[in-house]
Order: sequence, then C-alpha cells, then structure tokens
Amino acid sequence: MSTSNEPSSPPHNPADSVAPGHPPLKRDSRRAFLFKLSLVLNGAVGAVLAVPILGYLLGPALKRDKDYNAWVSLGSADQFPEGETRLVDYRNPVTTNSDGATGNVACWVRHIQGKQFQVFAINCAHLGCPVRWFAQSQLFMCPCHGGAYYADGARASGPPERGLFEYEYSIVNNNLTINAGEMPTLSNQACNQKPLIQIEPHSSSAMAHPDSSKARSSQWPA
Repeated sequence: MSTSNEPSSPPHNPADSVAPGHPPLKRDSRRAFLFKLSLVLNGAVGAVLAVPILGYLLGPALKRDKDYNAWVSLGSADQFPEGETRLVDYRNPVTTNSDGATGNVACWVRHIQGKQFQVFAINCAHLGCPVRWFAQSQLFMCPCHGGAYYADGARASGPPERGLFEYEYSIVNNNLTINAGEMPTLSNQACNQKPLIQIEPHSSSAMAHPDSSKARSSQWPA
C-alpha cells in the first residue's frame, strides 16, 4: 500500500465557491439582520430612558413663563380692615401637590386705605428670617438679628440695609391678588422700591467723648 506525504486538502467550504457579485449566504444575512435589530432595540430603550430625564431637565424651563407670571388670590379685599396688617398664607404656584405644607408661603398684608395695599414678604431683608408684626409699636421685628422695619416696610434699625421686599398686587373683582410666581428679591422689581441704605459703623460715645463719660459717672447718684 502506497503512502503519500502530501498534506490532505481541507474540507470544501461552500462560501469559497461563491462568485463575486452573487447575493450573500443566509448565514451572513441573519447576522446582519440581528445586528440591525439590536441597534433598533438599543435606540428604543435609550429613547424610553431619555424621556423622563429630558422632562426633569426641561420641565422647569417649559413651565417658567406660566408659573413665574402666576397671580394668586389672597382673599377678598374686605377681609383686610383699613389701618391693619395681617398675616396671610398662599400656595406657591411653582410647587406641586407632593410638596405638602412646604408649598405654603406666608406674607404680611397692610391695608392703607381704599384700594391701597402693601404686601410684604415675610422674610427679613438681612438673612431671610421671618419677621413678626407688633401692632402696639407699629413695627416689624426680626427675631434673629434685631432688624426692625416701620409699618410701611421701610428700614427702622438693625443690620438690614433696606426695607422689606414687596409683592406686586392688584385688585380683581374685589379680590386681592399678588404676583406670587416670582418671589420679591433684589433680582426683580422689588429692588427698585426701597433702595439700599448706607449703614454707618457704630461709634461709642464714651470713646469719642471720654470727658463727658467721666462727668456722667461723677454725677450718677450713689
């Protein structure tokens, strides 16, 4: 029996016999189809995941004009007697139902006379602490750092450099409404109502007039 040292030829591959220009085999067609299907599925999953993300990012911008120009009613103008200042709560239009009680905002309403009102933000113009109204002294007082304001919201004393911030208001069908979408701060129209006040540093009278201090101490009864 004769033997041959020649290497055995590899098995015949039908793909090698495909002539150029012929359509691809079924196996290649299936691979291309699965690849395209995976791209479509990945794109669909990405689109589904992107919807809530885009809604979270673009939602505030889309709602800005509607909510930031919202006017909220504080109630009938008749419930605010002339010459009195009362505390009122309203619902912030920017919040949602899930915010609960944190969406309620307080403000002070001063009825001057007739249809003349002043609606003050409850926050002190210094560091934002809530101020209280004292009818006996006709002053707004800040419990945090001793800021005081007159009845018209102007600065009386203390560290604040300006008066209380005011809301823009309007009387509609005998209802007192305010522009509540945009909180009154230095960045909007409220900054033009009460200008900043230059506060002079406190100087001790005893240091400025040491002789008068001695005279007062010598005249103080024993």
